[in-house]
Amino acid sequence: MTSYECYVGGEAALGDQARSVRRDVFIEEQGVSEAEEMDDKDDEATHVVVTDDGDPVATARFRFVDETTARIERVAVLDSHRGEGLGVRVMDAAETTAREQGATAAFLHGQLRVQEFYESIGYEAEGETFEEAGIPHVEMVKPLD
Repeated sequence: MTSYECYVGGEAALGDQARSVRRDVFIEEQGVSEAEEMDDKDDEATHVVVTDDGDPVATARFRFVDETTARIERVAVLDSHRGEGLGVRVMDAAETTAREQGATAAFLHGQLRVQEFYESIGYEAEGETFEEAGIPHVEMVKPLD
């Protein structure tokens, strides 16, 4: 039986765990370059990490782009843990924390292959598709108030 725990915090507390999940999902699995994935935004972000018996298995981060808008990024769940609701869990924790910090809206650049997931939790696509790290994306928005 799994023992999931969800943590929210800054770079010092959760950065290494978040990066280990992102390395597995984005760099190893999806072929994103390390330079693109491991950007300089971790220090200013709030990180969400879900662990399974202490091992990081899912993550997301968010940053404020203005006083009331949070940008959610780097949402990742290890392949071995997909289908267990962890994407919803990290998104809920990110949105709840951003709302508590004053966000009234969130946006993200969602990969097209998971657009339906984001729509299922209340995001709406805006604009045309575009490539980011060689992967088709769409900008998606959601009110948080």
